[in-house]
Parts: sequence; structure tokens; C-alpha cells
Amino acid sequence: QVQLVESGGGLVQNGGSLRLSCAASGGTFSTLTMAWFRQAPGKEREFVASISRSGIRALGEPAKGRFAIYRGNARNTVYLQMNSLKPEDTAIYYCAADGGRVGYRAGDYDYWGQGTQVTASS
Repeated sequence: QVQLVESGGGLVQNGGSLRLSCAASGGTFSTLTMAWFRQAPGKEREFVASISRSGIRALGEPAKGRFAIYRGNARNTVYLQMNSLKPEDTAIYYCAADGGRVGYRAGDYDYWGQGTQVTASS
């Protein structure tokens, strides 16, 4: 059973930056596909970014040009660097993991963290 714990969320001004972290335990991290999703109030959970076990990255439309995902296998941690944040980025950000291929839907992932709140003020 894989456990995921996110950290690094908070309040940031329009145009600011944050780095989210997700620490994984209970599994072999290097074999996991890792991803970030987000969910704003009243909206569906949305794909943000993913990174495969071999390091291949994918970004969702909201993240392109502003966010980056990378993994530190030595620390069993995946990161989401978010730059040029906008008020519409305000959401709870969730870390997800799966032992299979990269997916872009929430249903593609078996393991989830509790989420961390990101608020970008206008």
C-alpha cells in the first residue's frame, strides 16, 4: 500500500511561485508513475502533470509553460514547481501514484494523497 503526503501549499500573490512536494512510502518509488491533479470548488478533478517511472513528463493545458514536474528517486519524492501563478490556479492540489502506465484521468491512479491548498490572490 502506497502512502502519499503532500506539502508546500499556501497563499501566494498573482504572478508568484510555489513548489509542492509529495513524499511517497510503502512502495518501490522508482517503479511508480506519479502525477498531480487539482480540484477547485464546484469543479471536477483536473490533470496537471505526470512523470513516468522512466522520467517522461506530460503537462495538462493549465500547466504548460508555467509548471514543471520532476522526481527525486533518492528521496521518494515528486515535486511540482509552479510559476506565474494566477487566481484561476487556486485549488486543492493532489498527488497521485500508480504502478501502471501514465494516465491523464483521475481513475487511472490507485493511490492519492490528502491534498494541499494553493491559493493565488488577485
